[in-house]
Amino acid sequence: MGGDGNIIGVTFPVPRAFLSRILDGGRSVFVKPSTLRLKPGMKVIFYASREEQGWHGEAEVEDVEFFTNVGEIIEKYGPELFLTPEELRQYERDREKWHSRGRRPRPWMTVRLKNLRKYPRVVRPKRFIAVSGRYVGEDEYGEILRKAGVWSVP
Repeated sequence: MGGDGNIIGVTFPVPRAFLSRILDGGRSVFVKPSTLRLKPGMKVIFYASREEQGWHGEAEVEDVEFFTNVGEIIEKYGPELFLTPEELRQYERDREKWHSRGRRPRPWMTVRLKNLRKYPRVVRPKRFIAVSGRYVGEDEYGEILRKAGVWSVP
């Protein structure tokens, strides 16, 4: 998993344009297929995929919920979502194309975020971050904060 002490959070790649909606635009609900176990108090460290690759900021998990369809998510969270309803529906259609035959699809996970913080400097990870994300341990988190110019762990 994190390989360096206690797991304190997760990291997920997000296209830069969408990431700015969270870190700059105040959208507080992140949604994706459930791949990792999150619980309140954990950190979500956002990695910009595609352009401007690297960790750009973080948030704390306030709440996690699971859904079987995106319509319920849109109805419940609407303008709080980091994706528009159309983008989320497109994500669902694309996900159906990637789905392996015979396997049950993972539920959709919504993560309500709080204490959003944009890093002063972008930090490039030492290794690739898959679409499914990965866990982050205490040591790695401390290194991210140090390289980002955030000297104290909150």
